[in-house]
Amino acid sequence: MKSAISKSFALCFIFVLAVGATGVSAQDKTPTFKEMLSLKRPSSPIISPDGAYVLFTVGETDWDKNEFKSQIWLAIIATGEARQMTFSEKTSYNIGWSPDSKLISFVSAREEKPQLYALPVSGGEAWAVTKSKTGIGGYEWSPDCKWIAFTTTDDESEKKKKIEEKFGKFEIEDAEFNNSHLWLCEVENGEMEKLVNREDMNVSQFSWSPDSSQIAFSATPDTRPESWSKSDIYIVNISDKSIRELVTQPGPDSSPMWSSCGEYIAFSSKMGAEEYFINSEICVTKVDGGDIICLTESFDENPSLMAWKPNGLYFTALEGMAAHLYRIGRERKISKVTTGEGRIYRAMSLSEDGSRAGLSYLDAATAPEIYWSEVDNFEPVKLTNYAEQIKDWTLGTKEPIKWKSQDGAEVTGVLIKPADFDPAKKYPLFVIIHGGPSSISYPQLLDSYNRIYPIEQWVAKGAIVLEPNYRGSIGFGQDFRKLNYRNLGVGDYWDVISGVDYLVSQGFVDNRRLAAMGWSQGGYISAFITTYSDRFRAVSVGAGISDWVTYYVNTDIHPFTRIYLGANPWEDEEIYRKTSPMTYITNAKTPTLIQHGEFDKRVPIPNAYKLYQGLQDMGVPVKLIVYKGFGHGVNKPKETIAVLIHNWEWFNKYIWGEEPEAEEPEEEAEK
Repeated sequence: MKSAISKSFALCFIFVLAVGATGVSAQDKTPTFKEMLSLKRPSSPIISPDGAYVLFTVGETDWDKNEFKSQIWLAIIATGEARQMTFSEKTSYNIGWSPDSKLISFVSAREEKPQLYALPVSGGEAWAVTKSKTGIGGYEWSPDCKWIAFTTTDDESEKKKKIEEKFGKFEIEDAEFNNSHLWLCEVENGEMEKLVNREDMNVSQFSWSPDSSQIAFSATPDTRPESWSKSDIYIVNISDKSIRELVTQPGPDSSPMWSSCGEYIAFSSKMGAEEYFINSEICVTKVDGGDIICLTESFDENPSLMAWKPNGLYFTALEGMAAHLYRIGRERKISKVTTGEGRIYRAMSLSEDGSRAGLSYLDAATAPEIYWSEVDNFEPVKLTNYAEQIKDWTLGTKEPIKWKSQDGAEVTGVLIKPADFDPAKKYPLFVIIHGGPSSISYPQLLDSYNRIYPIEQWVAKGAIVLEPNYRGSIGFGQDFRKLNYRNLGVGDYWDVISGVDYLVSQGFVDNRRLAAMGWSQGGYISAFITTYSDRFRAVSVGAGISDWVTYYVNTDIHPFTRIYLGANPWEDEEIYRKTSPMTYITNAKTPTLIQHGEFDKRVPIPNAYKLYQGLQDMGVPVKLIVYKGFGHGVNKPKETIAVLIHNWEWFNKYIWGEEPEAEEPEEEAEK
C-alpha cells in the first residue's frame, strides 16, 4: 500500500488527464493540468552580433525523466525560418554568440558537470570548450574571439574527503565558503587558467573591455546571500592578472558594463543604501576612476542595465503592470524604445551596433513568442508560432483593476474572469498573492501561477481570480515599495481585503465563498490571513512565514527581516509580534492547507510545523504536505502536478463542497 497522498495522487492524475476540470464539458476545451505543464515555452532570445539571427531556447517537459529541460533553436531573420540546434537528453541553457556571429555557445551538463559548448551557426555537432572539474557558471566571449572568461568554484573534494575520513562530516556556519573565481579559457586549444584567485572575492558579473585586455567584475566577500550589500567593482588586467579597485562605496555596486569606446564603466548601484525597497540607479564612472555619475535619478523604479551601444545606454524596467526597454541618450535623456500598452517585455538583446533587437513579450491576449525588431522604428516581427498549441483552448480573460486600500493607498491587481462571465451572477473569489514582496502580478494570457494553482480550471469551473499587487510590489515606485516597512502582514492584509471588498461591491462576488493562497511572501500573507481574519472559507500557505523570530533565526537572508521590520527581534520584540501570524493563532478558524519544501533554506520548514501545530491546537482543519527533496520551490513535473492536485482538492472541498475521490488500494487506484 502506498501513502494516502500517493493513492489520492493516482486517482486525481487519471482524473485531470481525462477531463481537466469538474463541470467543464469537452467542448469547452479547458486544458488539463498535464497539458498546461507540457506546453513548449520559447524564451531567452539572443540576437547575433551581426543582427542576422535570433537564438532562443524552448522549454520542454520530460515526463519519463521527471524534469523540465530546454533545447536551443535558431531563427533566421531574413527568411523567418526557425530550426532546432540541439537534441541532447541534457538541458541546454545560458546561450550566447561568439562576437563574429559564427559560433553559438551554451552551457550543458552533458558529461556530469556543466561545461561550455560551442556549435557552428550552420549546425553540426557541439563540442566542449571548457573542461572544468567543478563546472562553469556565467561566461562571456572576449571581443577578439580568442578567450572565454567564466566563473567556477574550486575543487575541494579531496580536501573535504581527507577531513571526513579523519573527523566525519561537519560544517562551521558562516566560516566555510567556496567562492566563485574568474577563469580564462583559450578558445583555440581549450587551455584554462585562473585569472582572479583572491579568497575574499566571490566573483559574480563581469564585462570585457573592447580591446580584450581587461575585465571589469563585481565581487562580494563570500557566498552568503546577505553579502549582496557588500558587492564592489574591480578591474583585472589580463596580461599580469593585477587587480585594482574601481567602485568600493558602501552598499551594493554590481553588474559592470564597458562602454563601446572603452573609456567608461556603467554599473548598477544603491548609492550607499542597503534597503531592498530603495531604488537602484544606473551609474557611470571613468575606467581610471573618479566621480560617480547617476543617470537614472529621475526614474522612479529599478532599472536593469542591459547593453551599452554606440547609440545609447539601454536598460529595462517595469512601468506599472508593464515592462519596457529604455535608452539613455545625450544629456542623460531617458526615452522609451518599446511600444504596446500592457506589454511585458521579458527578455531582450541588441545587435552589436544597437540597430536591431531580439525579444519576447506577452500580454493579456498574447502567448510568449520570439520576435525581432528595428530599434529606432520599433515594430516587432514574429519569428515563432507557439500559440498554435493553445488555439483550441478556452481561457479566462485577464484585465487590470485598481482600488483604494484602507489607508488610501492606490493598489492595482489582475482580475481573471471566465470566458462566459455574467455580471449578474455571483462567483466564488480566489485571491492568489505573489511572492517577494518586491515582485508583481500582471495580465498575461498564460499566468505563471498556473504551475502552483489550477487557475484556468477553477475559472472554467465558475470562479473569478484576483491577483493583488499589494504594497511592496515593484513597478509602482519607491514610495509604494516602502509602504510595508514595519507594517508587513497588517498593511498587506489591508490591500488584499480592500480588493476583495471592492469586487464584492461590484455585485458579482459571492462573499460567502472567498479563498486565499500564495507562495513565499504570498504564503506569509496567506498565513496572516488564516490567523488574522475570518472572512475566507479556505486558505493555502505555500512556503510561508508563520513567525518572524522563527524565520529570522533560520533563514539564509537575515538582513531581509531586519530591513523590513527595522530591527532584530532582541531590539524590538513588539514589531515581530505584531507582524507574525502566530500572534493571532487563537483567533484562527479558517481551514488551511500548508505546502512546504523539505529543504527550504529561504523560508525554512520550522515555519510550516509551527503553523501546523498551532492550527491543530485550535481545532482548525489543517493539512501539512512536505515535498521531499525540494527547497523553496517545486521544480519537477510530477511533483508540480501533485502541488496542483493538492490545491485543487482542498479548495474544491471548502468552496464547492466536493470531497476528494475515496481512497482505495493501490491496485484499484492505478486501474
